[in-house]
Amino acid sequence: MITEILTAFFLVLGSGVILLAAIGILRLPDALCRGHALGKGMTAGLILVLIGLWFYLGIEVAGIKVPLAVIFQFLTIPIASHLLVRQAYRNTKSREQK
Repeated sequence: MITEILTAFFLVLGSGVILLAAIGILRLPDALCRGHALGKGMTAGLILVLIGLWFYLGIEVAGIKVPLAVIFQFLTIPIASHLLVRQAYRNTKSREQK
């Protein structure tokens, strides 16, 4: 009973954070702000969804796979969003110089 409640809580919370990140990507004015929403929102949302998956599958079944996926996502999403924002900043800067 408690695991179902925790699963639902983390899945709904993670989905809500991802939804807010998607709205931020659509509504924010420039690439730098969008990249911030992407990096923070997707990292937090996906980690919450994976924690919900961990409760759903059970700690015995999921074992170390879900925590490894959480660590991998925690490391790769911020790096990827940083590279995207950096390239967008460089493109904007080179256009202004021309």
